[in-house]
Amino acid sequence: MPNAKISRRGFLASAAAAGAQSRRPNLVLIVTDNHGAWSLGCYGNPDIATPRIDRLAEEGALFTRAFANNPVCSPTRASLLTGLMPSQHGVHRYLGAGGAQTGPRARYTLQEFDTLPRILAGAGYATGLCGKWHLGGNLQPQDGFEYWVTMPHGHSPGFYDQEVIENGRIRREPTYLTDFWTAHARAFLRRNRSRPFFLMLSYNGPYGLGSAMKEPIRNRYAAYYANQDLASMPRDTPHPWNFHYGGWMKDIGVRRKYAAEVSGIDDGVGQVLDTLEEVRVADDTIVVLVGDQGLAAGHSGFWGMGDHTRPLTAFDWTTWIPLIVRQPGAARGLRSGLLVSTYDILPTLLDCLGLGGRMPANPPSPGRSFASALRGAPPEDWNDAVFFEFENVRSIRTAEWKYVERIHQQPNELYHLTRDPGERLNLIHDPDFRSAAASLRQRLQAFFARYADPKWDLWKGGRSKSGLITAKLFGLTIVE
Repeated sequence: MPNAKISRRGFLASAAAAGAQSRRPNLVLIVTDNHGAWSLGCYGNPDIATPRIDRLAEEGALFTRAFANNPVCSPTRASLLTGLMPSQHGVHRYLGAGGAQTGPRARYTLQEFDTLPRILAGAGYATGLCGKWHLGGNLQPQDGFEYWVTMPHGHSPGFYDQEVIENGRIRREPTYLTDFWTAHARAFLRRNRSRPFFLMLSYNGPYGLGSAMKEPIRNRYAAYYANQDLASMPRDTPHPWNFHYGGWMKDIGVRRKYAAEVSGIDDGVGQVLDTLEEVRVADDTIVVLVGDQGLAAGHSGFWGMGDHTRPLTAFDWTTWIPLIVRQPGAARGLRSGLLVSTYDILPTLLDCLGLGGRMPANPPSPGRSFASALRGAPPEDWNDAVFFEFENVRSIRTAEWKYVERIHQQPNELYHLTRDPGERLNLIHDPDFRSAAASLRQRLQAFFARYADPKWDLWKGGRSKSGLITAKLFGLTIVE
């Protein structure tokens, strides 16, 4: 073999190249709040402007049938970070103001679990949270996060002049919160470009609820939507179970506000993508956009989330979420029809990061990795069903059917989704579909028999870390 010589500069360049090749991918996880997949152009929306998110979908994989496993904020975020169901992690309802979030009883509700940020911090990642947390102990960084700017609560009374937490203190931020979170995200990316990083950019919009929707539009989309009819938000007759926002069914103002907040987030996503290019890490970074849960905006006669109905419900409009993944080297412009759930995201991301071996084994996650689908190869033997629970409601959804079961309350429900995608006709008492209902019920009960932890299984006398909307049904008095 010839005697080869290499300069110090050449040696360092070779070492740097080898290090770059062995460095794990970065991860940017963008989480939106109360965000229906129907609101994005890449999901077929004709009248809400989302060109940057549409670009992300063109450059990655879009999942057309992604569903939240719960219809409110804290439980879905807990499931996103742990890969567990509420009856495993114990967060059954959104955390109220104060309580576990701030004040003398503040506590982090997932302290006993290995979570996505804790796993990545342990693997040497720089970790940052910018935006909504809503999982408790908000004043101080949790789960190994180094960079921490958040809110003292989970609800959104507005997007301007709102309280934020920086450096362990609560203060009022006068600027537009969506831009505020984006600016912090960009600062984090610039600061950590030279090491593997995990950024959780957790917008508190578009939201679609309460006083935030009555606040005037003040972002740059006020003129754009001023005269828009927004037919993608139906003016339907309120469903009898619509509990809270029935009067909004024909309110064009709240529709325009929701559209403007979706487009405001789209601006933020574009700025984050541009910053990844600016700091030259776009080709080394996995970018994920996912909603915490969906939002009905007139669809099937509902406005709001699954807690805005009585009884509590499991309709698709409150659980259908956007899920877009851009992975370097993976398929571009892919659209997958796999049925996937919130609890599938943790095992998938760990696989994509080369950390699949760190997926927690105890408690066992129902989550399945769909990482191969990002390369255009759907996983073999994929169980094409997703499961849901919200206090006294549980359901199983397949491509064709949805079965909903309740404890302490009626009715149970059965919908033939291919014939009735709006879930208007409950077939539970139709004798022609008795066998379908029985089969789905068996699968649903077997799932929870396998995964539910008796400590947090409300159907077996378990408790809740976050209080219950249905406390009276369970005969409980709960103080969060």
